[in-house]
Amino acid sequence: MTFPATSGATPMTTPSTLRFEHHEEPFGIGEDRPRLSWQVVSGQEGWVQTAYELELGPDRNSLVSYGRIDTAEQLLQPWPAAPLASRERVAARVRVWGNHDGGPSDWSPVAWVEAGLLNAADWQASMIRPAWDEDSEAPEPASRLSRTFDVTGPVASARMYASAHGIYVASINGRRVGRDLLAPGWTSYHHRLRYQTYDVAEYLRQGTNVIGFEVADGWWRGQLGFQEKRNTYGDRTGVIGQLEVRDAAGHLTVVGTDHTWLAGRGPVLAAGLYEGETYDARLADAGWAGSGTQLEPAVVDDFDPALLVAPDGPAVRATEELTVKAVLTTPSGKTVLDFGQNLVGHVRISVRGEAGTEVVLRHAEVLEHGELGMRPLRTATQTESYILRGSGTEEVWAPEFTIHGFRYVEVSGWPGELDPEAFTAVVVHSELKRTGFFECSEPMLNQLHSNVVWGMRGNFVDVPTDCPQRNERLGWTGDFQVFAPTASFLYRIPGFTASWLKDLAAEQGTDGPPPLVVPEVINDMPPFPTRPVMAAWGDAAVLVPWVIYRQTGDLEFLRRQLPGMTAWLAAAADAAGPELRFEQGFQFGDWLDPAAPPNNPGAARTPWQLVAQAYLAYSASIAAQAAALMGEDGEAVRLREVSRQARAVFRTQYIADDGTLRPSTQTSYALALRFGLLEPEEHAAAGERLAETVAADGYRIATGFVGTPLVTDALSDEGQVEAAYRLLLQTECPSWLYPVAMGATTIWERWDSMLPDGTINPGDMTSFNHYALGAVADWMHRTVAGLAPADLASRKLLVRPLPGGGLTWAAARHETPYSEAAVRWEHDGGTFALSLTVPAGCTAAVSLPDGSGAVEVGSGTHSFSCAFPPTGAAVAADAADFLNGDPEPALQP
Repeated sequence: MTFPATSGATPMTTPSTLRFEHHEEPFGIGEDRPRLSWQVVSGQEGWVQTAYELELGPDRNSLVSYGRIDTAEQLLQPWPAAPLASRERVAARVRVWGNHDGGPSDWSPVAWVEAGLLNAADWQASMIRPAWDEDSEAPEPASRLSRTFDVTGPVASARMYASAHGIYVASINGRRVGRDLLAPGWTSYHHRLRYQTYDVAEYLRQGTNVIGFEVADGWWRGQLGFQEKRNTYGDRTGVIGQLEVRDAAGHLTVVGTDHTWLAGRGPVLAAGLYEGETYDARLADAGWAGSGTQLEPAVVDDFDPALLVAPDGPAVRATEELTVKAVLTTPSGKTVLDFGQNLVGHVRISVRGEAGTEVVLRHAEVLEHGELGMRPLRTATQTESYILRGSGTEEVWAPEFTIHGFRYVEVSGWPGELDPEAFTAVVVHSELKRTGFFECSEPMLNQLHSNVVWGMRGNFVDVPTDCPQRNERLGWTGDFQVFAPTASFLYRIPGFTASWLKDLAAEQGTDGPPPLVVPEVINDMPPFPTRPVMAAWGDAAVLVPWVIYRQTGDLEFLRRQLPGMTAWLAAAADAAGPELRFEQGFQFGDWLDPAAPPNNPGAARTPWQLVAQAYLAYSASIAAQAAALMGEDGEAVRLREVSRQARAVFRTQYIADDGTLRPSTQTSYALALRFGLLEPEEHAAAGERLAETVAADGYRIATGFVGTPLVTDALSDEGQVEAAYRLLLQTECPSWLYPVAMGATTIWERWDSMLPDGTINPGDMTSFNHYALGAVADWMHRTVAGLAPADLASRKLLVRPLPGGGLTWAAARHETPYSEAAVRWEHDGGTFALSLTVPAGCTAAVSLPDGSGAVEVGSGTHSFSCAFPPTGAAVAADAADFLNGDPEPALQP
């Protein structure tokens, strides 16, 4: 890597554009004192910041310095100015000094931050809805609410603030406003309802304008969850919107939703997230003020604007488009499009035909014996219906109020000869920034990693869902808990996760366990009550904020979630009884152990009691650390004692006198080794027994949701590297690569979601896009490639590749909060060569496979080599010594 230089031979040091809190787009934010972060690029090896200076002002020509601050910290530095007022827009930039610099760097580019409506009193609008009766027991037509208003004179700025009970699309003068999809997104609506902020100056014109909102069922009242519930939050949709137009003289005109607005019906005849959308293009212009169609006055609903909050994370948007890879004819004669990738989103069509012609699209993830595999969708029909306007011109349409999980689309009713170029698959998910990449010499592992990435993309749609296609799509806590370390490497997720954790805290309250899904929408699900104590799922209240804290260094994640951590652990301890021993009841345990029968996914080889005991000991120890960081010393002592007692019970109950685990399963050893339940002197023997267990299982995976994220680490930590690679590279079922060999392009829910003969698993619960079992990618990043965090926000890296499995090279790169770190190694059978890039302001501990010891290096680009193959497994011990006795380099517990 090379860097530009300043005068003569002095390398340039350049800070990046400022970031505000964890926002990707700091526009309409909800914080009045947003903390600031920046990255630095420097050509000087070992560069570390020594000071910074911030300038802020109302515009780039009126910036005011807030003085030099002597510190090495670049992340989440305090807002130096007066708190932002509602709507206030501020320009900011930073410059830095470093340990090798003779003076300050150049200034960073100017960044802008703008506050949204920070107080309920700022809202001069009401929640409005149509007055007519609606069924709400089936997908309803979308409603249109609109009014006209006048603009006279030049517009200096214009902002629209909007939210809805349902999913809305805003328009001005017939133009769709913004790129957001499925707005306002899904939160715990009775606690928090997000609003969006749009810059709409370019949409306005002099004279009469029409502003409108189209709103459909969405999560608010559409079908939600596998219990086929409707009207979860309410039985009427509505919208609240506020347009603010400021002229050159500073005069503000506000147009807010109220009783003067008009309601009408448009072309969306029905819309459901699970069912799909029916659109009659002959009605495309109907329902708007000024359209000439019959409209009715809107009704004002009771609504507390204090529920409205600005977003923490990025919006859901279209992020990519795919073309048709093949047009298939099924055995029954149907026409099916294959987009070559299992994805989440919708299909855009371009069609010409007679008025009233109906084109129907049915979506599915897989084919079963050549036909569309619809059974796994259960009651989610995933069907679009488009009725042509028949204007004689090309009609281009895509649904606005639904998304589907699919690779294959069955087309019927197409007028004339079908042209595959008339169809485009639009990929939809939260617009997270990609930060992590992996590649190696084994193509099947590269496909596995691609499957993990696509699985995350398809399921990170405003909340971290468990599957994007059937009648579920819920924010299961256990799934996110095991996958959070992988997710935090692949994408920048702190803002996204902050929103979900706020809902978790709101739903949980200050007493008892969190719900199984967040937002909470399931209840009375046999065989357990609404709020069961469920190890690994409830532990998301502790472990997800801990992962994000470790990734960002942001203590606010722990501060906000500590009450929920302690409430969860109190509930878990109470369920375990006075002796902290889990015995009776039901828990998910090592869910989807491949030995479990199709219709009993909880029947794992590892008893749920062992899983619950291990998690209680581990999560209590993590929560104790969080409490200590918050200055809650008494709580930290209490939680450490809970952890100690739970660990002692685990050892008594599940470790035999000869040191073997009872039962000796892959999951039990993985939990014991990774959760600190064994004494140091017991680790080597336990690692050997785990390797023997894996070998006895034919090097096939024998873990479910709980054991899968841990088993490869448990092996490699104890020097059983080849056993870990044999497990990873297995292609026979059950294994990570069996789905790859079967043509999968996402991670499956079950190890055998599709059987070898092409038949879909007979169980009632089968998804072909389910990220949890893809948590192994975290080990691939940290151990196969060797790029791991060793300190908060990756300020210190642990570079410790452990090659094996016949791989001849591997590489990973990750944009840390300080900038991009990268590692690549290769060997020719005689020499191992490693190249490393360390971000400015950071260090790395490098351990080579020959066990020659850890070396610390500063920022810059470095090269290393050693003899290959290595002679032993001393690397792990060397790295542990370097990290002051802490062998845990990873975010994964």
